[in-house]
Amino acid sequence: MTRRIDTTFAGLKAQGRSAFIAYIMAGDPDAETAFTIMKGLPAAGADIIELGFPFSDPMAEGPPIQRAAQRALKAGMTLSGTLDLVRRFREIDNATPIVLMGYLNPILNRGFETFARDARAAGVDGLIVVDCPPEEADPLVDALDAEQISMIRLATPTTDDARLPAVIRRTSGFVYYVSVAGVTGVKEADADAVAPAVARIRKASGLPVVVGFGVKTPERAASVARIADGVVVGSVLVDEVASAIAQSCDPVSKVLERAAALSEAVASVRADGP
Repeated sequence: MTRRIDTTFAGLKAQGRSAFIAYIMAGDPDAETAFTIMKGLPAAGADIIELGFPFSDPMAEGPPIQRAAQRALKAGMTLSGTLDLVRRFREIDNATPIVLMGYLNPILNRGFETFARDARAAGVDGLIVVDCPPEEADPLVDALDAEQISMIRLATPTTDDARLPAVIRRTSGFVYYVSVAGVTGVKEADADAVAPAVARIRKASGLPVVVGFGVKTPERAASVARIADGVVVGSVLVDEVASAIAQSCDPVSKVLERAAALSEAVASVRADGP
């Protein structure tokens, strides 16, 4: 199931290194610029692309990604537009996994089966839905399973042993560990603090565990790469878009340069050891 994700992690494990997962917002600051950034990410070192689809109330996000969603919505980006970006990307890259990340309302409005079929046709590999609790997810997961798309769930510092089985049930591809309590892009991840949780979730799920929500610098990315199967970076990349807009600069080069520095840091260390 979800061959691109599984193949990517297997290949990286054989190399003894973690995945660098780059998050960008579809349509930020507009569809064409976002597509140019997206197609440049693999060459900048992204092993997996996490593509946000904008929503008006992104409750798990801090200010940088909230603003990115607002820019994208203002520019006219929709869930259909997000799938169009994936479809165009697949015309030039059939290897890099793409995981959509967003909220339930746009998917519910489209219909689970229709969404899953459309996502599969576009070339989507996985889905993270921030506000869909496991207890209510079966109809969506049924639709995704039929199209071989992974449902990827979030575990957090408050996910104890009693809660973990519900979180990992019917999860595939990988588990996303939210390293800090709170929203994206506010606090920084502490690798030593999250290492026991990563090991516990990996053992319970049998899946790769990636860490995000608090990785801002190459140094932090490298430290997390030593203990996790993947490192997710998002807020600092969308901040580069905002910075470029403010300076009337090219967002593409700024985002890809930052992504390259972070991916190099992740690739420079071996997972589970120096």
